[in-house]
Amino acid sequence: MNYDYSHLTVTVHDGVATVLIDNPPINLMTSGLFRSLAKVSVDLSEDDDVRVIVLRSANPEFFIAHFDVAAILEFPTDGEAAEEPELGGFDRMCETYRTMDKVTIAELRGRVGGGGAELSSACDMRFGDLETFRWNQMEVPLGILPGGGGTQRIPRLIGIGRAMEVVLGAEDIEAETAERWGFLNRAMSGDSLSAYVDALAKRIASFPPAAVREAKRAVGASVERTLEDGLKYESYLFQVLLRDADAQPSMRQYLDAGGQTRDVELRIGSVMGELFDT
Repeated sequence: MNYDYSHLTVTVHDGVATVLIDNPPINLMTSGLFRSLAKVSVDLSEDDDVRVIVLRSANPEFFIAHFDVAAILEFPTDGEAAEEPELGGFDRMCETYRTMDKVTIAELRGRVGGGGAELSSACDMRFGDLETFRWNQMEVPLGILPGGGGTQRIPRLIGIGRAMEVVLGAEDIEAETAERWGFLNRAMSGDSLSAYVDALAKRIASFPPAAVREAKRAVGASVERTLEDGLKYESYLFQVLLRDADAQPSMRQYLDAGGQTRDVELRIGSVMGELFDT
C-alpha cells in the first residue's frame, strides 16, 4: 500500500508501521496534520501487513505542541451550545487509534500538549524521553477545556485527582511524574527510548495476530464493563483463540522448546521473544 500524506512519513517493516510526524516548527495540530493523522489511522487499520503502529516525531523538541488555537477561534458559535448525538471528527480519529485491531504506541520526545496529549492518551501505550518530555494541558487558562478527549481519557489513565491537577493547573508535567502517575508506561533516556519502542513493537508484531488482537480487546473492555461482565468476555475471547489456527502450533512450539522446565521458565520473557523472532 502507498502511504502518502502531508506532514507524515510512513514506513512499514516486519509488521510495524512507523508514522513520523513533521509539521514545523512546533508540530502544531493544524487542520492539515489532523486530516493526515485521521486518514493514516483508517488506512493502517485496514492494512493486513501492519500489526503495530508507532507514532513518533521528526522534531526532538515537540511531539505535537497542541491544537491550532487560531483555528479554534474560527469555530462556529452561532446559536446555543448543544450536546451532539455523534462523536466529532477529532474524537473519531482518537477512537480509531484506541479501538483498531492494531497495537498503537506513542513515542513522546519533547513537548506534548493539548490535542497531541489527547491523541497520545488514546494510544495503547506511551513512552517518554526522560530528559525532554514535558506534558501540558493549557486549555483552561485560554478559557476553554480539553475538547479532544482529555477530560475523559486522562482520568482513566492517572485518576481523577491527578487529572484535575493536570487540567486545572496547566503546569508542565515532567517524565518522572508522568511515569509515576501512569500516563507514561516508561520514561527512558536518549537513544534507549527508540531502541526499546522499536524492539517492543517488533516483538508484539511477531506474536500470533489473533491473540494480540483479542488480548487488546479484552484489556480495553476492563474499563467499559463490570468485573463480572469483563470476566465473561475474557472467557469468551479465550475460547475464540483456542479455535484459532495459530494457537495449537504456538503452544506446541513452546513445549518443544523446553516449556515447563526449570531452565526455560527462569528466562520465560526471553524465550517468548526467541520463539517467534523469525
